[in-house]
Amino acid sequence: MTKETGDSREVEVKIYSIATSLTESIIFLDETGGTRILPIWIGPMEAQAIAIRLSGYPSPRPMTHDLIFSMLKTLKLKVEKVTITDIVDNTYYSSIRVTGPEGQSPIFIDARPSDSVAVAVRFGCPIYINEAVFSKTQILNKPITEDEVVKFKQELKNLKPTDIINQLLKKPPDKKTRRRGDKDGPGEDEEDEQA
Repeated sequence: MTKETGDSREVEVKIYSIATSLTESIIFLDETGGTRILPIWIGPMEAQAIAIRLSGYPSPRPMTHDLIFSMLKTLKLKVEKVTITDIVDNTYYSSIRVTGPEGQSPIFIDARPSDSVAVAVRFGCPIYINEAVFSKTQILNKPITEDEVVKFKQELKNLKPTDIINQLLKKPPDKKTRRRGDKDGPGEDEEDEQA
């Protein structure tokens, strides 16, 4: 689903998969009704926060994103959507649209995409990517047949995050989209992570 918002188009996505290692993780966002998949490097803690919620198993104590969810609910606010708005110097930006209980008085909160997605899965709200983001970064193309989907998901499970772009795209890494200090793939510096 694509929505027009002023001068930019937003493409609805869903979580396709999460690949993780001890030091880094990648979330794959799948274009709903399209063939593009956007990989975004995120921290392992944020990946865990997303995966725990998707698994359906409650955390014994509230995690940070659970706290955010609880606070907004207590204040009778709701998250209508999250949008990955831009990528600048290998750093992704996003916003969380929060409204009153009847959808009034919308405000947009700047956030890392990993935090936005972690909040979105708790509220069950849609996730969007600004169309311009797809043209500024490397994307993957979704497999078409059911056999291709199974094979693709199996490959994702077996690959390390630093290997994914090179092995799936079979292209050498682009110097402009490399992770700082990383020889293998695009992404962002973990300490400066803004995803």
